[in-house]
Amino acid sequence: MMSFSRRVWLAGVLSLGLWAPMAIQAQTRALPDFTDLVEQVGPSVVNIRTLEKVSPREGASGGPDEEMQELFRRFFGVPLPQGPRQQRPGRGGPNAEEQPRGVGSGFVLSSDGFIMTNAHVVDGADQVIVTLPDKREFKARIVGADKRTDVAVVKIDATGLPAVRIGDVSRLKVGEWVMAIGSPFGLENTVTAGIVSAKQRDTGDYLPFIQTDVAINPGNSGGPLINMRGEVVGINSQIYSRSGGFMGISFAIPIDEAVRVSDQLRVSGRVQRGRLGVQIDQVGKEVAESLGLPKPQGALVRAIEPGSPAEKAGLEPGDIILRFDGKTIEKSTDLPRFVGNTKPGTRSSLQVWRRGATREMTITVGEVEPEKVARAPAAEASKAAPPTSAVARAWGLTLADLSDAQKRELRVRAGVRVDAVGDVAARAGIQEGDVILALANQETPSLQAAEAILARLDRSKPVSVLIRRGEWVQYTVIRPKG
Repeated sequence: MMSFSRRVWLAGVLSLGLWAPMAIQAQTRALPDFTDLVEQVGPSVVNIRTLEKVSPREGASGGPDEEMQELFRRFFGVPLPQGPRQQRPGRGGPNAEEQPRGVGSGFVLSSDGFIMTNAHVVDGADQVIVTLPDKREFKARIVGADKRTDVAVVKIDATGLPAVRIGDVSRLKVGEWVMAIGSPFGLENTVTAGIVSAKQRDTGDYLPFIQTDVAINPGNSGGPLINMRGEVVGINSQIYSRSGGFMGISFAIPIDEAVRVSDQLRVSGRVQRGRLGVQIDQVGKEVAESLGLPKPQGALVRAIEPGSPAEKAGLEPGDIILRFDGKTIEKSTDLPRFVGNTKPGTRSSLQVWRRGATREMTITVGEVEPEKVARAPAAEASKAAPPTSAVARAWGLTLADLSDAQKRELRVRAGVRVDAVGDVAARAGIQEGDVILALANQETPSLQAAEAILARLDRSKPVSVLIRRGEWVQYTVIRPKG
């Protein structure tokens, strides 16, 4: 007869034999199956090759091949290494030849031949070749490209194409499985998968990127990022890499932003984007505390373009924009995105923080123009000014009044010039030649007013200072010696 211990041992073995396969099956069922998604979306993903016209002498110069060119383009954010190439004599001459320029991916937006990809995939191309999964090739026409968002639309003469389904990015969750299809290194219809690592990742002025750990390599640019419902939620655009190869972090353009851009490209070939005419910066914790803001948020106005919508609306350097059209500016990068998506000519509301209180304003949004380079005001010979009092010097400042000409050139109503800096002010980053516009949230229209403000301050506590340097303004904090 079997002993009790023997029966217990046998029961355990039988239990493991029964439950182990069940546990494995449960784990297997928990893992995603991408086969249906590949069959569903794969026919909509295309390979894109670009050509450029070069002289025969240049074509034989032994430059990098197309994969390496793609590798070192904007996709990796590093310059393209140049071999012993001869100087380019020009493109499109009588003896020019078409040479491969780069490879990328794209996907079908509509059945009549509109295809979405990245702007950097087709940038500078003399010819674009689109290869469908069924191996048909078409010469494509570039409908439009927007470098700011890295979105482009090309058109091929074909009908009955399988268009992708557009997903809802707001439903996308961190940790959710996603899949990419593209042509890494020219290897068409390659599938990789991973999860969403983060959302709203700020790596550009106008786009909050989707961050994933999906393997993305040269040639994947412009291909779709797909959720488990078979919907496109992004365009694979960039990776983070120190070595030139995939390192586990990739970025995709949210499809809702991309579609908004593509709609404008298809209608007019370009994107209309709103602008205010301000240069902005983030608001740090120290500055927020010194200005009485409940938390560090908003966009600090550092400079205002002359004649811009911002100047006409009454915005001033040093203002902190808290809300635009009812939308809260949590971080400074929110503002250009909200404004950029606003149609030029729209009257929008602003809420700004100025000298310890909020103000409501209305602004008519302009249209984005080429960026202007800030210019420092011309130096003016210093005029005799009354000496700074001991009160100002205790804060490390030697100050003087601004002349009327300096005020006109700086486009300021008031301010005092810093003629010399002591240890306390130098530690705050203040420099000789800076103009102080406000102290402790109070304007400084003159030397006398600035000294009166400083005399009332508690010298044991830090004080916020709004300074102007050239065309730029910024807040800093002077901390007394501890």
